[in-house]
Amino acid sequence: MNVNAAKITRQSKSNLALAFVSLGRERRQDITIFYAFCRVIDNIADDVNLIAEEKRRRLAKWRGWLRSATPDEPSLALDLRSLIDKYSLSPGMLEEIIAGVEMDLSISRYATFDELRAYCYRVASAVGLVSIEIFGYRNPACKEYAIQLGLALQITNIIRDVGKDLRDGRIYLPREDLARFDYSETELQDRQYNERFVRLMEFEAARARQFFTRAAALLPREDRQSMVAAEIMGSVYRGLLRQMELDKFHVFEKEYRLNKLEKAGRIAAQLLKIF
Repeated sequence: MNVNAAKITRQSKSNLALAFVSLGRERRQDITIFYAFCRVIDNIADDVNLIAEEKRRRLAKWRGWLRSATPDEPSLALDLRSLIDKYSLSPGMLEEIIAGVEMDLSISRYATFDELRAYCYRVASAVGLVSIEIFGYRNPACKEYAIQLGLALQITNIIRDVGKDLRDGRIYLPREDLARFDYSETELQDRQYNERFVRLMEFEAARARQFFTRAAALLPREDRQSMVAAEIMGSVYRGLLRQMELDKFHVFEKEYRLNKLEKAGRIAAQLLKIF
């Protein structure tokens, strides 16, 4: 495996990378390669030192590398194509992920949840659909499980990162949701914490929980063992969501995360379920 892929994964300190502990050596190496690809393209979109045109050019190169080699390609591209061949992955699904991060280059607001859902599908559900091919599954219902879990994880991310995204000039909370609770975009930009904001966040949290519930109902019994990495991610994010709910969503000034002991407990709980 490309050593850079492992390094990118370690440096990300992501909850997603944390779940890989549950996998066997070969699948852990393979998902690490895929995850490194996700981090690389995400980092391109987030790089404040690059203009939008250069970001699009670099993302376009990655689209090309999904299908064929070029002399200037990074070693990760070769590893990724090997992964595509090994698991018969659809290059189109990986292109969906690139299209998702590319949306951040031109879209900073969403009018409706339906619009936001399309973004969440690309940057999270599509990642899940590729991941389950690497995890291995028997029941095709796992695909819908991955879609619903991806939506739950991404909405949780959006709630957690409201303050951070504002600093980056992005608002993912749909305008229709702000209007529902009579909380203006100006108030959001001014980071006004009030009862209407809390009710807005409670609404978003309930939506995330709905997707978590749907995912749990869709997970086939025969695939619970192979999906343990996904279930670890789900458990950690449900814990994160609960932490924010109990603290009344002080997302403007706090960066919520579970501590190492809490994460370890949730990993252990999921591992015990499969034995």
